[in-house]
Amino acid sequence: MLTSGDVVALDLGTPRGREAGMSRPAVVVTAQRVLEREPAVIHVVPLASRLRKLMSEIEIEPDLSNGLSVTSAAQCHQIRAVSVGRVDAVLGNVGPVALAEIKEMISLLLDIR
Repeated sequence: MLTSGDVVALDLGTPRGREAGMSRPAVVVTAQRVLEREPAVIHVVPLASRLRKLMSEIEIEPDLSNGLSVTSAAQCHQIRAVSVGRVDAVLGNVGPVALAEIKEMISLLLDIR
């Protein structure tokens, strides 16, 4: 079962325009109470190794628990709904602090409060 904050390896397919695409890690941001019901579709925020320093990106340093090998940017402006079938592997978990920062940025971008 997936957990909110998991870093997963997945294939987002061929991108159009400036979409995130191809095989890459992403952070699962679906609420844990939803994940416990094992949904067919989850929400993820793609990670990029190219740091653009955009307001909508949250920087995540690699560590043993998240499974990342390089500093990555959680591209909150690129939130996606994807089939769980796209998930190839769970690499680790970003932890509660980084997950809270990502979810806060998503709420700002979507004007949710």
